[in-house]
Amino acid sequence: MIFFPAIDIKDGQCVRLLHGEMNKATVFNNDPASQAVAFEKNNCKWLHLVDLNGAFEGRPVNGDAIEAILAVVDIPVQLGGGIREMATIDMWLNRGIRRVILGTAALRDPALVREACKRHVGRVAVGIDVRNGFVAVDGWVKTAEVSAFDLAQQLEDVGVAAIIYTDIGRDGAMQGPNLKATVELAAKVTTPVILSGGVSSIDDIKRIAESGSKIEGVISGRAVYDGYVNVAQAVCILEESATC
Repeated sequence: MIFFPAIDIKDGQCVRLLHGEMNKATVFNNDPASQAVAFEKNNCKWLHLVDLNGAFEGRPVNGDAIEAILAVVDIPVQLGGGIREMATIDMWLNRGIRRVILGTAALRDPALVREACKRHVGRVAVGIDVRNGFVAVDGWVKTAEVSAFDLAQQLEDVGVAAIIYTDIGRDGAMQGPNLKATVELAAKVTTPVILSGGVSSIDDIKRIAESGSKIEGVISGRAVYDGYVNVAQAVCILEESATC
């Protein structure tokens, strides 16, 4: 499994939200690029970035901070938030983002997802953000009448590189991940699934690693910044090293 440390960017700063609410943001670093370098130095193989302002506004907002990160790290970066048009997908992939994450667009514009996957093979992921079992869109402000499983099933023949499954009720709450639902989703689809939301300790990382599931990776943010998850140790555990 891959450990993805999260860098969520709001107003140019590295923050974490509680339950996805913008007015409940905690700033952890004023310099997202320096945070990215620190993660790379701790053996991370990927970075997970989110343009939070972009997710709410439906367009890229924190471009300067994202490009500053791309300029200082060599590891691949995946990015979500405000990516709802082909021009934006093309722009970010051309600028060095390894994989874009489509969220709202995946539900409202399936033709865009299909075309993007054809044009950029292996470089388009979909974020399925779930509140009480149903998909949330527009920066988690609205909830659609579509279940996570139904949306995942619709993506099976599209060529999506990965599904990032986030339980909004767990996100930033430090209550543990919704491992059961993520494992169940991963077992029902062939698309790789990445767990996001709720990781609160290194014990959570161990439980995920020992679950015997098809989960491909784990995203963690607040627990890392609060010191409950040691990044290098998490990377080691998920890579199943005997020397952790």
